[in-house]
Amino acid sequence: MKKGIFKILFIVVSIFILIGCIYCYVNTTSVSKKSQPVIVEIKEGSSVREVGELLRKKGLIRSDKFFLLYSKLHKISDLKAGTYKLNKKDKLKKIVTILQDGSNVIKKEVTITFNEGKTMRVIAKTIGKNTVNKEEDVFNLLSDREYINSLINEYWFLDSTILNENIYYPLEGYLAPDTYNFEANATVKDIFKKMLDQTDKILTEEKANIEKSNFSIHELITLASMVESEGVTLEDRKKIAGVFINRLNNKMSLGSDVTTYYASKIELGDRDLYKSEINSSNPYNTRSASNAGKLPIGPICNPSKGAIDAVINYTKNNYLYFVADKNMKVYFNENDAGHNKTIRELKSSGLWYEY
Repeated sequence: MKKGIFKILFIVVSIFILIGCIYCYVNTTSVSKKSQPVIVEIKEGSSVREVGELLRKKGLIRSDKFFLLYSKLHKISDLKAGTYKLNKKDKLKKIVTILQDGSNVIKKEVTITFNEGKTMRVIAKTIGKNTVNKEEDVFNLLSDREYINSLINEYWFLDSTILNENIYYPLEGYLAPDTYNFEANATVKDIFKKMLDQTDKILTEEKANIEKSNFSIHELITLASMVESEGVTLEDRKKIAGVFINRLNNKMSLGSDVTTYYASKIELGDRDLYKSEINSSNPYNTRSASNAGKLPIGPICNPSKGAIDAVINYTKNNYLYFVADKNMKVYFNENDAGHNKTIRELKSSGLWYEY
């Protein structure tokens, strides 16, 4: 009789121990297998109980009651105040360690510099690296037609042109390069809004001149993005803009390598172009004969205010060709013979850029 009772007690106790082990295991493992950054602010003077409740609400732990139990068992009471970038893929132990030693503390604001002449792909990487957002969040938002239409309704310089199915990224060219301060938990929409607001300021200053030009805003930004990538100084950029306009007027292909790189989704400097890429009929590729007399279908980077000014106030000239040496000095010519002569001289003097 006693043996039977002990056996039952043993089984009951074993079951409770097993349930306890499973409970502990489940509550100490990560909430998600995928990386999901979350911004959490631990206020000064917060108790362990309050921290646990906050972590549960943020979806970083499964149970605030278990967090309190875990803290008592491990004698944890020194959780540091601050704003943290935590991750749902982290186990409980790692989260507690971070809060104990104060690592991963971030400022309430983040400062991000978006450099001039960078593509949307680079912008997405920059956002993914410096905020709680991921690169794919940027591209997912750019593919949200309802969102893009809302921006077209909000900003005077955006129109349905950017919805062309052949355009890679609708907002390419319209996100003003600058240094910005954002809230630590800023969304991609928040980031885009601040950049578009800055573009609004830049273009509004030039609105009268834009309306006098022979280009639509989209064409102007597209040309500015090419000028941004082809020249360095304001003087060179004004001349380069003049060359492109001359070629357009003469129904010539613009022959700009930077557009071919963009068409092939290759960042400048990564590698040289393949012949198949140079000859592709992609609507961005201005080296293609099929695109003679045409601008790329859209901007190939996000140009600076200086590049936009260079297009609006371009230098009228008779040049049809230009080429830069490896020191970024630009040489201009009126005909093909002079252009080829310049290239031969640059090669012979070791100034020709090679990968």
